[in-house]
Amino acid sequence: MRRKKRTKLDRRHQAFTRFMIIVAVMVIWMLGVSARLVHLQVTQSGWLREKALDIRQDIKQTKLLRGSILDRNGRTLAMSVRARTLYADATEIEDVEGTAAAVAKALKIDVRQIAEALRKGKEGGKKFVPLARKLDDEIVTRVNRELDRAEARKPDLPSFKGLHWREDQRRSYPYQTLASQTIGFSDSSDSGKAGIEQSLDKVLRSSIVEKVQVRDRLGRVIKEEEVEKEGEPGDVVLTIDANFQYFAEQALEKGVTDSGARSGMLIAIKPKTGEVLALANYPNYDPNTVTEANSKFVLNNSVQSVYSPGSVFKLVTYASAVDKGLLSADSNIDAGNGTVTVGGRTFKDKNGGGPISAVDAMAKSSNVCAIKTALSVGKEDFYSMTRKMGFGSKTGIELPGEVSGIIRSPERWSGDSLASQAIGYEMGVTALQMAVSFATIGNNGVRVSPNIVKEVRTTNTEPPTKKARDQERVVSAETASAMRELLKKVVISGTGKRAKLDGYSVAGKTGTAWKFNPETKSVDSSKYISSFIGMAPADEPEIVVAVVIDEPRNGGRDGGQVAAPIFRDVTQYLLEQLGVREDQPKSVGSPQAVAKAEPTPEKNSPTASSSVDKGAKARKEEPKKSSEKPKEVQAPKSKDKPGDGRPRVVEKLTASDRAVPFHFRKRPDLREIET
Repeated sequence: MRRKKRTKLDRRHQAFTRFMIIVAVMVIWMLGVSARLVHLQVTQSGWLREKALDIRQDIKQTKLLRGSILDRNGRTLAMSVRARTLYADATEIEDVEGTAAAVAKALKIDVRQIAEALRKGKEGGKKFVPLARKLDDEIVTRVNRELDRAEARKPDLPSFKGLHWREDQRRSYPYQTLASQTIGFSDSSDSGKAGIEQSLDKVLRSSIVEKVQVRDRLGRVIKEEEVEKEGEPGDVVLTIDANFQYFAEQALEKGVTDSGARSGMLIAIKPKTGEVLALANYPNYDPNTVTEANSKFVLNNSVQSVYSPGSVFKLVTYASAVDKGLLSADSNIDAGNGTVTVGGRTFKDKNGGGPISAVDAMAKSSNVCAIKTALSVGKEDFYSMTRKMGFGSKTGIELPGEVSGIIRSPERWSGDSLASQAIGYEMGVTALQMAVSFATIGNNGVRVSPNIVKEVRTTNTEPPTKKARDQERVVSAETASAMRELLKKVVISGTGKRAKLDGYSVAGKTGTAWKFNPETKSVDSSKYISSFIGMAPADEPEIVVAVVIDEPRNGGRDGGQVAAPIFRDVTQYLLEQLGVREDQPKSVGSPQAVAKAEPTPEKNSPTASSSVDKGAKARKEEPKKSSEKPKEVQAPKSKDKPGDGRPRVVEKLTASDRAVPFHFRKRPDLREIET
């Protein structure tokens, strides 16, 4: 009996022990689960929430199209178009070599390049490895077709594991080389790197837009929200006219190639408003293929390079004397025996000496007369006029990289510095500064800051923003009028006779300056900067055109022979296109005069198109002009090939082919040069 009772007690004890063990295990398990839940819901809640959102939704960033650049008439000079970038999520790639081979075949590029990018991305755990940027729709469709893999089972294209598309944009320049140094270009990240693209990058810059996509368990998009992070990009309207720019570039190219020069610059500006109608540099480049361009052709020499102006700077010399009342158009200047010695250095004229009128001194570009005029003014007043004309300071034009030039203060001058500067040496100026100085005389002595941006359009609802132009009186209206009288004689009977226009009077000045040779540290009498700057009509100027040719090699190389004909062709065209009233009769037999006498042709009758004659040689008589306006510039098609008539690059250029800052180490002998 006792044994049975004890057995029952043992069994109860064992059952209780087992029960307590189970309870303990359950308690420990529950405590463990609770601790884990607390850890997950409190400590790791943020991480889990992000992981869940990462599975359920995608956040994609896209850019609005970068703003456009337009000419004054609304023609698009630069625009952005939709494109796509192929990228890889390296964490999803299993077969690097196989993926690289497939992508390389589809894109027709080097497989080693793709494989290396994928390997580095996989090692770094990168989810964005760009493989091909800014592809158009035609290429995207072909790549999707060649990368189609049925086993991928992806909700997006291409149907290849680990490969995806990202929305992108590509910059397009429809007119190719037209105004390339002015417009500039943008890089692969759509940031402006030159020209207007750089200086107004904040206006043109693409806005970032976020798209939040919510997906179901099969990866299908069930909801999409768009959040704009920045304002919309704006458009920039330039003052240049595409037709004017095209004609100017063609004329400049012809002048550079015919004279065998290294490069050339041309600026057309309205003196009353400061608007730049054309700004050309040759050689130029195509911003659509900027990676293939020579870096020195990207430089806008008109505002970023300086040169010694030579005799065109006599405008400042005589203006300083006229404004002080020391000289007038009727005054005589005694050239003596045709020489003048300043600071132990003798300057000579090739035209001899004796008394000469101020207008003839300007017309013949007498160095002696200019130097004597500057000496009568004095170095302080001469320097003051130089600075008031804008030399030694930036003009403020809306282009990047503008330089101030090289103008030294009088305390740094040597004994003959005033004489050298009177004829355009011992200084460095930009072509734009010279154009503005002539525009000041053309605007009755008031200097207007040049501008190449007409307006900025920020949104469709806001009015366009325009910048107020700075104006400053430099010389009196009487001084400006007297200076125009001096400059008219240069074209009528002086060194600028090849600048004569048909139906319009011209006031201008030639310049031919020896270049500084950085290797010999002295001026080189075999290398020139030849220029002509003028305004028309002479009494009420509506346009100022500056032409600067760097190192002409063929035929006559002075400004009157090289630059003046280019001025003539471009200025005649611009005045007629602007509808400026003629102030002189047309020459007998000219197409314009005949057109006035003859009946207007019928609407559908054939007419001749006006253009720059590329095969014509230099002629002494005036070239014939067409009575019809040139056809509007058309954007070249993408399949255009070299030889289609677009400006070509001079083949003989070298790495040093650019106007360099001019300063004296050794003094030149200025005896026989027409400056």
